Amino acid sequence: MDERDWLAERFEEHRTHLRAVAYRMLGSLSEADDAVQEAWLRLNRTDARELDNLGAWLTTVVGRISLNMLRSRKTRREEQLPERLPDPLVDRADGIDPEHEALLADSVGLALLVVLETLSPPERLAFVLHDIFGVPFDEIAPIVDRSPEAARQLASRARRRVRAERAVPDADVEAQWEVVDAFLAAAREGDFDRLVAVLDPDVVVRADFGRVGGPRETRGAAAAARQALGYAKLGLDMRPALINGVPGGVAFRHGQPFSIGAVTIRNGKIVELDFLNDPERLRQVDLTVLDD
Repeated sequence: MDERDWLAERFEEHRTHLRAVAYRMLGSLSEADDAVQEAWLRLNRTDARELDNLGAWLTTVVGRISLNMLRSRKTRREEQLPERLPDPLVDRADGIDPEHEALLADSVGLALLVVLETLSPPERLAFVLHDIFGVPFDEIAPIVDRSPEAARQLASRARRRVRAERAVPDADVEAQWEVVDAFLAAAREGDFDRLVAVLDPDVVVRADFGRVGGPRETRGAAAAARQALGYAKLGLDMRPALINGVPGGVAFRHGQPFSIGAVTIRNGKIVELDFLNDPERLRQVDLTVLDD
């Protein structure tokens, strides 16, 4: 085996992990692939045999690349680039694809990615690398150009934000499905009171309509219930699915994808609903897993 083949083989051993790091950092599957590819190019410019821990080195490199991409994205958004919902991972209701399971990296829910989008790039990096992937703060510190203690504080602030936003769902998936089923049944039957009963009083509904409609947000159980009743009148074909590991579904209209919805449930109530309604991005999501 020549040097390049050896290097490629070693890199492939870490690709899945690196893609998971980049996806958590960026919330975009295509950008995650770009970050991993850039890490490969940088590895090719490095003497890998001198690296004591190739996996750790690659993780920090992907973290640094992702951090730079986040900073560039922030600048573009200040120039009127619209906010967007992170890319969803869609699986059958009865189980998660092994590839997606690796991408989820022991953390579930699209709501968590939505919260991560609100963090500063250094906070997001510190939280993702330390809290999700267990990277020590003394390895995170040089990436964000801070001391290990300052990196610890970044992760701590991010952690408080995640907890405050109730982004982590209940652990019992079966109980979550019961709540989702009750919500859908109430919507179909036009029962406003039953809808409100399964919604947290401070429920948040977020929808990404893309370039035409942009992001929209609705707060409060009554407003969310009225919105659900409105959509129920469209005659959508709802197919249950796991969205980033939590119950949700994909809605079709006239045989075409209409929306992907993720439901976040805490203490038996729906606290967040996140919908991707962007036709352009919906066409890019692999929904063949839902075919019978």
